Amino acid sequence: MSTETISANKPAAMDGLPADRRGWAAAAIFTALAMASLDTAIANIALPAIAADLHVGPADVIWVVNVYQIALVATLLPLAALGEIVGHHRIYLAGLLLFTLASLACACAWSLPSLLVARVLQGLGASGIMSVNTALVRYVYPGRLQGRGFGHNAMVVATAFTLGPTIASGILALGQWPWLFAINIPFGLVAILIGLKTLPRTPRATHGFDFPGALLAAGCLGLFMLGVGSAAHHAQPALVAIELAAAVLFGWVLIRRQADHPAPMLPIDLFRRPLFALSTATAICSFSVQGLAFVSLPFYFEDILGRTQVETGFFMTPWPLVVAVMAPIAGRLSDRYAAGILGSVGLALLGLGMALLAMLPVNPHVADIVWRMALCGCGFGFFQAPNMKAIMSSAPPDRSGGASGIVATARLIGQTSGAALAALCFGLVGREGATIALVLGAAFAALGCVMSLLRLTVKAK
Repeated sequence: MSTETISANKPAAMDGLPADRRGWAAAAIFTALAMASLDTAIANIALPAIAADLHVGPADVIWVVNVYQIALVATLLPLAALGEIVGHHRIYLAGLLLFTLASLACACAWSLPSLLVARVLQGLGASGIMSVNTALVRYVYPGRLQGRGFGHNAMVVATAFTLGPTIASGILALGQWPWLFAINIPFGLVAILIGLKTLPRTPRATHGFDFPGALLAAGCLGLFMLGVGSAAHHAQPALVAIELAAAVLFGWVLIRRQADHPAPMLPIDLFRRPLFALSTATAICSFSVQGLAFVSLPFYFEDILGRTQVETGFFMTPWPLVVAVMAPIAGRLSDRYAAGILGSVGLALLGLGMALLAMLPVNPHVADIVWRMALCGCGFGFFQAPNMKAIMSSAPPDRSGGASGIVATARLIGQTSGAALAALCFGLVGREGATIALVLGAAFAALGCVMSLLRLTVKAK
């Protein structure tokens, strides 16, 4: 085998890796991504068992999820910016190592405070993985196959969400909740060993890292997540207003501070590119739909349609399952057709599915629910990979880190905002809030569809 094929020390070719090395690099990337994606789902399932074992209440144990999400979102942009300077592979491997060690710490936690500290570290590790994930995919796959790579990326996330509750329930049926975290350790170690040999060494920027800017970015996104979470849990309006106002203030100071920076941490330079800006806005709309749906649908099925918890779990499965099927298909199509067309078709199907769910009769047949959920999954899966490719391809190669950070940030902001809007709907109209949330989701999908079509009128710079 040639040295060029096996060497991990040479800079990556600008048009992807050789085929044999590409497969191993993709395996390392997608294994870590699956671990980080699975962790949210399995932690949610484990909350009652954790609360009982550590003798804490529901209001306290929910922080096991919250601190992970805050640490993850707050550090996405700083770590993406650092990846452009030190190399995306270093951030990825360091994040994966921290995530694996933090998983061990979670499994060994003896109290809620010790578990929360470990979860913060695990969130930081997941941020290292997700902040540069799509940047590495861009360097691993050649240009003619990048849509396929992003399709595989979306398929891995969807599969993790589909299997997460089942895997968590199976582990809890056999053992205690610490095993939910311990299972990450062998997979993390294998992915690290493969990644050390195969991940591409990406070009590095020459500018320095802005540590005050990193703190401002973390404060901006962290406080935004905290404010949205406080609103969803019906905290005092004054507290919510203070948290969100502080987030805006941090963001404004960050933009002013980095106005002349060659690669700003909050990538305002990339948002001046119409295709990048429209694709990011479209992503936020689509993931807001997902957040609205995944919070409201369990209540809709159980409180409005009178279904059991077991039936609800069955009804929630078609969406992510069909996403996993459609994502690689859409990824391949995105190598031939414009994201504006594919994205608008996907969001139109998603909006139609949400509207049809909201209009279900009082006693629908099982098939009527399943095919509507499958339609939502088809639309969402058809949208993701082309949109991810549009975001990454509209940014220059040396700004892949900033673009990758925005991909992950848009997803998490959309999901969080959608979940908060669903909670607001319940707070305003009670049990009927589930139906209102579905209608609102259809409206967000329609808005995203319009913005996706607008991309056909602009060109990437």
